[in-house]
Amino acid sequence: DIKIACELNQPIRGLVKERVKGGLSVDVGVPAFLPGSQVDLRPVRDLDKFVGKTMLFNVLKYDRRRSNIVLSRRTILEQEREAEKKNTLENIQEGKIVEGVVKNITDYGIFIDLGGIDGLLHVTDISWGRITRPADHFTKGTKIKVIVLSFDQEKERVSLGIKQLIENPWLTIAEKYPIGSIVDGTIVSIADYGAFVELEPGVEGLIHVSEMFWTREIKHPSKFLSVGKKIKVMIIVINQENKRISLGLKQTTPNPWEA
Repeated sequence: DIKIACELNQPIRGLVKERVKGGLSVDVGVPAFLPGSQVDLRPVRDLDKFVGKTMLFNVLKYDRRRSNIVLSRRTILEQEREAEKKNTLENIQEGKIVEGVVKNITDYGIFIDLGGIDGLLHVTDISWGRITRPADHFTKGTKIKVIVLSFDQEKERVSLGIKQLIENPWLTIAEKYPIGSIVDGTIVSIADYGAFVELEPGVEGLIHVSEMFWTREIKHPSKFLSVGKKIKVMIIVINQENKRISLGLKQTTPNPWEA
């Protein structure tokens, strides 16, 4: 059976018995060796988690006289991934909403596994607001829905977006937040020159340090404000084109100098 499986490249079923030097010992009717490099598509640090599992393997080579059999699970996974990739390429198209798994996170974006092929969700296409570190908002292995922005079938490159799944809040920002109105917000980050406040998902404004208090000389905003704190602010200026809002904190209280 092992001879036929090797010659015809047919998978055989085996039970992983134990971890051995350089890989795993597998029972396929007779003892066989599964090298660590052939366990998965990527290097695996914890081989012990495969012990006790029954899986399919390809026979890479065998020597009947020496009872030496070398297996591969990686080739099985590569074949499955290639079939999955072909199916994904046939069905993917611009404007289509698809589900993927977060595969890798970088400072410039997130790589999403769409099924045999990876797409890039660039940091500028994550939110209508300001995203500086994607790792703060996503974790590896989680499933997310994205929209296909562009697809180059020849180069197998896919650009993805999340913010495009919702309406751009900046299109109606002036009507929603009139100048002089007082609104609720949450502090999301603090800098030397002020604090950024989220008014709604994708919409942030800046309270400049000069717009914080009527009487105090502020050395650093963090002495009085903290990330996550909910506050009331006044809309001072809206720059719809550049997606910027200037906010005031001191304007939510009476000016003591007028009294």
